[in-house]
Amino acid sequence: MLRPAFAVWPKNLRGTVLNRPIAVVAAVVQEEGRYLLCQRHDGPHLPLKWEFPGGKIEAGETSAEALCREIAEELGTSCDVGRELAELTHSYPEKTVSIRFFAARLEGVPQPVVHRALEWIHPDRFHLYAAPPPNAIILTRIQSGEFAARPARAT
Repeated sequence: MLRPAFAVWPKNLRGTVLNRPIAVVAAVVQEEGRYLLCQRHDGPHLPLKWEFPGGKIEAGETSAEALCREIAEELGTSCDVGRELAELTHSYPEKTVSIRFFAARLEGVPQPVVHRALEWIHPDRFHLYAAPPPNAIILTRIQSGEFAARPARAT
């Protein structure tokens, strides 16, 4: 495959078919019928949106290792990663992400270490929280019952 001769992708090419999507993992954490969502800060990308905790997979990490690292960094707790629920790819103007969503259980009480806020939300109230498109798809699938009664732990 031919690649351009520049070392850094120019802004006008980021998020196009010429470069790979950014690999991301996210934890779908449910306790007593409520799901943990984290509010982003008022920054340049997706300001104040509500999302599942997680982040980028670093070089050499498995998805489970990345998710555990991200949970420790973002929530100050450890987690038990279960099975994969979905993988979604979404293109924003500045980048494309491929997010793998996993059922997960937290081991401890989460704190908003890097987020503006954390909330445990019942599916009946999801409509009150603005979420990025991939997260909104998962919230809709939860509301439809697609992920109901599925164990968090891999079997």
